[in-house]
Amino acid sequence: MADFTPIRALGLMSGTSMDGVDAAVLLTDGVEIHEFGESAFRPFTAREVEILAAAQGLWPQDDPEILNAARHVIQSAHAEIVGEFENIDLVGFHGQTLNHDPENARTFQLGDGIDLANRTGIQTIWDFRTNDMKHGGQGAPLAPFFHFACAKWAGISEPTAFLNLGGVGNVTLIDPSKPTPESADALLAFDTGPANAPLNDLMQSRLNQPLDENGALAATGTPDETILTRIFQRAFFAQKPPKSLDRHDFHDALKLVEHLSTPDAAATLTALPAACVAANQPHLPTQPQNWYICGGGAQNPTLMNELKKRLSGTITPIETLNLDGNMLEAQAFAYLAVRTLRGLPISAPLTTGCHEPKRGGKIATP
Repeated sequence: MADFTPIRALGLMSGTSMDGVDAAVLLTDGVEIHEFGESAFRPFTAREVEILAAAQGLWPQDDPEILNAARHVIQSAHAEIVGEFENIDLVGFHGQTLNHDPENARTFQLGDGIDLANRTGIQTIWDFRTNDMKHGGQGAPLAPFFHFACAKWAGISEPTAFLNLGGVGNVTLIDPSKPTPESADALLAFDTGPANAPLNDLMQSRLNQPLDENGALAATGTPDETILTRIFQRAFFAQKPPKSLDRHDFHDALKLVEHLSTPDAAATLTALPAACVAANQPHLPTQPQNWYICGGGAQNPTLMNELKKRLSGTITPIETLNLDGNMLEAQAFAYLAVRTLRGLPISAPLTTGCHEPKRGGKIATP
């Protein structure tokens, strides 16, 4: 492989929680992590969240007025946060997922990399998922190649799980003894089920609050195990990975808890992500001794306790590896952007289900 000088890439991520844009700098050659750089967060205003929420579930051919309003929010917010950074060589722009339908090989991330490159004057990599789906993949999750690099950087030698709990949960089982992330059995990754999305929707609908801060409300309630069992007995949990979900695939969880008090409903939906991961644990060929937790769920002590009760192995915030769990996905798209620039694969059969390791992303030059 030809030498490639490490560059300063800025990764941008607007997740399914729709709270704002994470931005993080990574110095990398697309193989090794050389240095973690500065990061920033640009929150969406209440009005911007309303506009983006109205666009959720739409496809490109749907309501142009709603999509144009949402597109304006995404492009402006991302251009704004890029302007806070200096000496950036490359931008990795994920966009805002509005719809994800892997069964029909369709996905829709709202965002225009050409427009962002022109606004910022910086070469931009975007549309990371489409090529994977064209070649039999689910288009998600895409962070596992970066998780592999993180495990190498942290000096981990034994099989380890990174568990990301955003709107949807996903797990990456990593064998750092393998030479590359596309090596056979280096990675196994898949979505585990709903994570924070149902709980956040409950808090919004019942209390007009975006989330259960520190799991405080859920801590006062009791999970309804009958409801949890009904959910994780669904066919998705018996399905072998790779597999992925849309944010709204388990939206009926709200209906299942509508008869419960708000504390018990919150407790049930807080236990749900942990119960879903536990239901998927038999799919792991090696049971990891260590689970490193990242994403918004890692900030919820009640959810962390549920993980400790329901999973085998040690449950630890990913910060114990000196990694930033809040910025991990933004850093991942900085890393994937550099891999795209180098022509290296960003997905593999055991991460997304694609037929063979696949490149991804489009390059937009201002």
